[in-house]
Amino acid sequence: MINRKLLTEIDWPLIGILLILSILGCLFIYSASHPQSGPHHLRQGLWIVVGLAAMAAVLLVDYKTLIAYAPFLYGAGILMLIGLLIWGRWIAGTKSWFRVASFGFQPSELMKVILILMLARLFSDYRRNVLSAAMALLSVGVVGLPMILVVLQPDLGTAVTYLPILLAVFLLAGTSRRMAVVLLLLAVGLGVLGWNVFLHDYQKQRLVTLMSPGHDPQGAGYQIQQSKIAIGSGGLVGEGFKRGSQSQLNFLPARHTDFIFAVLGEERGFIGILAVMAAFFFFLSRLFRTVSLTRDRAGAYAVFLSAVLISFQFLVNVLMVVGLFPVAGIPLPLLSYGGSSLLTTYLCVGLAINVRMRRFANV
Repeated sequence: MINRKLLTEIDWPLIGILLILSILGCLFIYSASHPQSGPHHLRQGLWIVVGLAAMAAVLLVDYKTLIAYAPFLYGAGILMLIGLLIWGRWIAGTKSWFRVASFGFQPSELMKVILILMLARLFSDYRRNVLSAAMALLSVGVVGLPMILVVLQPDLGTAVTYLPILLAVFLLAGTSRRMAVVLLLLAVGLGVLGWNVFLHDYQKQRLVTLMSPGHDPQGAGYQIQQSKIAIGSGGLVGEGFKRGSQSQLNFLPARHTDFIFAVLGEERGFIGILAVMAAFFFFLSRLFRTVSLTRDRAGAYAVFLSAVLISFQFLVNVLMVVGLFPVAGIPLPLLSYGGSSLLTTYLCVGLAINVRMRRFANV
């Protein structure tokens, strides 16, 4: 439970910037989807309420208790992913969703938080200065199993977001040069295997388009071309709320989800982009600062992995929108439409705050 002393240790500025970015997300979702695509902003607002409730629930439980139960959560998460492959319905070409009425839930998003807890559990008592081969293989197995299940859905974009969690573990645990070479060779081998076995033709086309954006301007390169046009048309101060030509005239695909950043640039211009990016940097800096405040290994791993996950998704989405990364279906945290992604971010932030507020209680 939370007593008055613990309340004083909550990072209120972090929660404040979290809510500001979430509300901005609702506004841009409303503008991007108005009036053709329905009340997505209202659903996003409801998910904000759900996210706050989930974050409050996380704060009520000591993070060490959550980490202690991580193996059970991991098992439940794996069963959900397997269940999706067996009983899930095809939606937008993947079996990624459980649907309840008009709302959908994506277990692969929740699995990110479970992986963070599970890896924090594995390394909570690890005392070596350099990562051992056994722990490296165990970490790869823990992350690799759900990653393969997500690839089979197939949802390569979400599966890719599991990789920074694994890499962050290697970084925090300490990797020798020999281990780094082995991991690099393994990554190259998996890349070759993925290209020849797992990647679909449209995914290969996206990688080709990254190297040559003008290769297929009416096909694989269309999204990137329209995204660049939208951002460029915003100029210094933007075209105004609900006045972006690319978004309002439906030239920009996925404008309220993966390409919400392009809507921001079109409507609010370079100044708006700078303001939102400054808010994100403040948000992320508060998360990484919490790592330095932790008093135990489990807490440090939990906070660091959470911060790296959110940072990776933010960086990849921005690079994707400006054509420096393949279109991978990775949403912009807090701004893109998507309840499962929003909930995952809130849970990660809640976990980081949980560690911060109990850093003296668990010494």
